[in-house]
Amino acid sequence: MSDRGFLEKLLDGAAVEWKPLENVAELKRGTSITKKAIKPGTIPVIAGGRSPAYFHSESNRDGQTIVVAGSGANAGFVTWWDQPIFVSDAFSVKPFSGVLPRYCFHWLQSLQRKIHELKSSGGIPHVYPRDVAPFKIPIPCLEDPEKSLAIQSEIVRILDSFTELTAELTAELTAELAARRKQYSHYREQLLRFDGDIPQFLKRLLNGASVEWKPLQNFSKVLRGKRLTRNKLSDEAKYPVFHGGLDPLGFYHEFNRPAKTVMVINVGASAGTVGYSNQDFWSSDGCFCISQSELIDNKYLYYFLSSCEHQIKGKVRVAGIPTLDAIIVEELLVPIPCPDDAEKSLAIQEEIVRILDSFDTLTTSLSEGLPREIALRQQQYERYRDLLLNFPKPEEKT
Repeated sequence: MSDRGFLEKLLDGAAVEWKPLENVAELKRGTSITKKAIKPGTIPVIAGGRSPAYFHSESNRDGQTIVVAGSGANAGFVTWWDQPIFVSDAFSVKPFSGVLPRYCFHWLQSLQRKIHELKSSGGIPHVYPRDVAPFKIPIPCLEDPEKSLAIQSEIVRILDSFTELTAELTAELTAELAARRKQYSHYREQLLRFDGDIPQFLKRLLNGASVEWKPLQNFSKVLRGKRLTRNKLSDEAKYPVFHGGLDPLGFYHEFNRPAKTVMVINVGASAGTVGYSNQDFWSSDGCFCISQSELIDNKYLYYFLSSCEHQIKGKVRVAGIPTLDAIIVEELLVPIPCPDDAEKSLAIQEEIVRILDSFDTLTTSLSEGLPREIALRQQQYERYRDLLLNFPKPEEKT
């Protein structure tokens, strides 16, 4: 599709007029409503977010409605509703008879970035009807309403098709990613299930060897990190600093834990999360580390602790700042295959790690590749939308 070829054929010589939105549509503020005044129901209440704030028993808009969020971080976000809704901390855009609502919606979406930039500074960000009202919308063939609506309908048909295809692809790719993650979790649990009905693969791998469940403190130590103040961190330093999460807090010029160390976050919203570092790093006081042991492969220990992460998180103290006590990790029972033969034990652990690493690589590849594919499809839709709405402006000469 060329920048102008398709539009030129569609217009077939018809002129395009750019009209201020306020001249072709009603911009109407929502009705303020408190959560206390909400009556249980199925009507979405549209306020300052990307999705319904809650649900009510009454509506104040019916049918096809364009809504622009009025305040908060998402102020200016444009949504489409094909059902009764209650517009609260937002405003609706209802085109007059000469403009199709869906055409107006696609045009507003093409201006989404500009509308977001209208947000007032200072305090809570707001976007008001008066901010959007002056934006000029292209109306093709204004002197012939029937032809104008036919052109708008064709543009809407194409863009709706792209929207539907993008939504379907997103749903399919998201489902595929969820299925692969579920499959990976299943294999991980199977490969680490040494009690009860042991899977055949494990039986063959063990080849009659016993498995002993040992408290982690019997073969390793839970090491506490050392606090660093933020003024000691530097983006130019080499070693990541882990504190209350698996995303580095910053970087430091020294490390206190070697690569291939298992960590457990012990404070904050991520308390109980299990991690593994492939490089040297600094463990701050919000991050426990497990000392290395000759009895166990560190990556094997990481996979096992990850498999019971929900159990660890279930014992986090949630009063005030969430905190995980070291004793919870120290008392965890870890399965050690063939404990009387260290060489054979490590060989079994390493084979389990090899298999789980391959699944982890596949899942990571999907986790990175599928969202990238979704983003590319969204970009493709936006490109076609912009081309289909790229009408010549008054100052342009064709």
